[in-house]
Amino acid sequence: MQRSDLTTEMFASAGSAPVRWRISEGLVPYEEAVAEMEREVAAIADGTADELVWLLEHPPLYTAGTSAEAKDLIEPDRFPVFSTGRGGEYTYHGPGQRVAYVMLDLKRRRQDVRAYVAALEEVVIRTLEKMNVKGERREDRVGVWVRRPEKPLLADGSMAEDKIAALGIRLRRWVSFHGLSINVDPDLSHFSGIVPCGISAYGVTSLVDLGLLVMMADVDIRLREAFEDVFGPTVGDEGAASPEAGA
Repeated sequence: MQRSDLTTEMFASAGSAPVRWRISEGLVPYEEAVAEMEREVAAIADGTADELVWLLEHPPLYTAGTSAEAKDLIEPDRFPVFSTGRGGEYTYHGPGQRVAYVMLDLKRRRQDVRAYVAALEEVVIRTLEKMNVKGERREDRVGVWVRRPEKPLLADGSMAEDKIAALGIRLRRWVSFHGLSINVDPDLSHFSGIVPCGISAYGVTSLVDLGLLVMMADVDIRLREAFEDVFGPTVGDEGAASPEAGA
């Protein structure tokens, strides 16, 4: 069965608390974000904290997933490089990109990793749809893609496609962490220091690159709506402690 055939709604079991929805201002250093995720995931797994979605931006950096190959790191000295336990290969994070770290207890939902990946893709697809952008999943590559008919055809004669959102997840005791990133208005030239997700045949794009003059806050509103469509209700977590932002 392909991911597109899976039921993507993954609502929590009856009686579960709403998912906390946190937004950090400024640029959050990657190591601080990972440390905070570790604390939150442990608390969620222990039943002492409710599930959490944490939205933030990072300073420019590259991350290496568990499948990353050294040859795909083209400019190793350009930005800091962090090894991470998430699935996938190399990816870029930086200002203008909305990162959503999604910490959900799949024991309360569905213990199905493929369905969870499809559900995250569905959140992105529905977010883009609310802004009149058609995002699509591809069975042979994770993430969300947009067709670019205005660009030259690919070498095989197919239509050009660009990646607009990346996914990378990890599970511990069936609690997820890491998550997804949507390119709102990052510096797309920063992706040239890596082969994004190990795929060289396609490019990367952003909402602004597609001609949408949107603010991060606009994307956040639609992202929250789409998340609730797929995973269920959220509640603001603005007052919670989070790592101090820094450039």
